[in-house]
Amino acid sequence: MKILLTNDDGIYADGLCALYNALAGEHEVYIVAPEAEKSAVGHAITIHYPLRVREIRRGKFFWGYAVSGTPADCVKLALYELIGPVDLVISGINRGANVGINVLYSGTVSAATEAKILGYPGLAISIDAYENVDFCFAGYFVYSFIKNYGDFILRNVLCLNINIPHLNPHLIKGIKIVRQSTAKLKEFFEKRLDLHGKVYYWQGAEEHTETMEDTDVIALKNGYITITPIQFDLSSYRELDLLKKERIFENFSL
Repeated sequence: MKILLTNDDGIYADGLCALYNALAGEHEVYIVAPEAEKSAVGHAITIHYPLRVREIRRGKFFWGYAVSGTPADCVKLALYELIGPVDLVISGINRGANVGINVLYSGTVSAATEAKILGYPGLAISIDAYENVDFCFAGYFVYSFIKNYGDFILRNVLCLNINIPHLNPHLIKGIKIVRQSTAKLKEFFEKRLDLHGKVYYWQGAEEHTETMEDTDVIALKNGYITITPIQFDLSSYRELDLLKKERIFENFSL
């Protein structure tokens, strides 16, 4: 299988290296990733500045292209110019989970979604940890997942958001197909002063408020690998039908 790897943690990220090592033995693997971390940039693309590309070699680990833009830029540039058509695009392995509302902000998820927009299946892979992360099992899981379900993913051009608990593999309870949580985050802004006495703010979030068992947030917290099929169509069909049914704008005139 011809596979494109990217991420939002940057081309030097350990998660990307682990993914390459897990797949390169049996697949034709290419890397096009941001030259630096681009976390939480969402689906941004670069239109006011040129995109710079550098070839990067990480010793015996891998060779790839570092791009000055966003994860979505990387996918576009790879498929249109640098690599050409592939069978599958995989984004990750991200340091930190991408569940709930965070999916909308995630560069990792947006890279997989960009693949789907362009007509290719995409997988976004994240692990639920930020420090002292062991990517070994996550890499093996992706390898095994593709080996067992790759044909199905390619045939149906799926875009899947996959989150893996940072646990001993024997403690992971299994896989759950779940919906994305839409519960609010508990967010805050910490007010600080810089060295010149000027005020600035540091944004953060404490935890999800989700309690529903059928969501990615709770399933991951309970020790399951979560898989959520995602799409880029943002139309709200309930409201669309409501507005059409009520005909409230039919008599509007300027």
